[in-house]
Amino acid sequence: MKLKVGIFDSGIGGFSILNALLRTRKDVEVIYLADTKRIPFGNKNFQEIRLIAKEICNFFEDKNLDALLVACNTTNACALDILEENLKAPCFDLINSVSEIVDKQIIGVIATQTTVQSSYYKKAINSKKENKIIFQQECPEFVSEIEKEKLNLDKLNSLSDLYLRPLINKNIEELILGCSHYPLIYDFLRKKLGSNIKIIDPSVALIKKFNESFFIPKTDHYECISFENVKFFVTSERDEFSNKVKSWLGINKEIRLVNLRSNV
Repeated sequence: MKLKVGIFDSGIGGFSILNALLRTRKDVEVIYLADTKRIPFGNKNFQEIRLIAKEICNFFEDKNLDALLVACNTTNACALDILEENLKAPCFDLINSVSEIVDKQIIGVIATQTTVQSSYYKKAINSKKENKIIFQQECPEFVSEIEKEKLNLDKLNSLSDLYLRPLINKNIEELILGCSHYPLIYDFLRKKLGSNIKIIDPSVALIKKFNESFFIPKTDHYECISFENVKFFVTSERDEFSNKVKSWLGINKEIRLVNLRSNV
């Protein structure tokens, strides 16, 4: 019997969570929802995100999920309560998961504007850890650049310099990638930071917490990731998303088009 797991994001950011999940277990059937029609979420206001969260709940309502993995930090920051109250399945989120594993004194967080303005990362970390100094940096252009079918490496390089410099100047010891898209450009970010700065990918913490809640069969040891039991749904740009799936995941999969608002 496979666990039925939902993952949602505005686009391809959830691939970081999907990969982290499938690297650790194969007893899952995944429903991946990308609300591509309204990407990016990170520049939307609090109420808009909460409305989107309700529509996401409506989509997953009849999917008989065993768990929902919240792959969007902005929705996590603004509407986790809506997801938890409206879905019958347990919700595993990035921010609360990663806040439990930070261990340095001076912490940097890069995230979308709305996530930073919510201060949810600060609140979550301070509720679990004492005496942490937390600096946040908005990265308004990262998501739109990462979502392009062909990455502009020069632009990503300059944006990385722009967004990381203020945090480096604060002598951070750890950097939290506070948007699920950012681990997709890990190599760019790693080159900009000194080897003394630890980079934290919240998807690893989320999947660790998920795996602690759902037993992994001992037979689940294998060498390569399989996307056989993953179904993809988008709200627009089906062909473009299909190309991104090929590019980032190396697979050809059927992409199903859905209208979230029709489910309200």
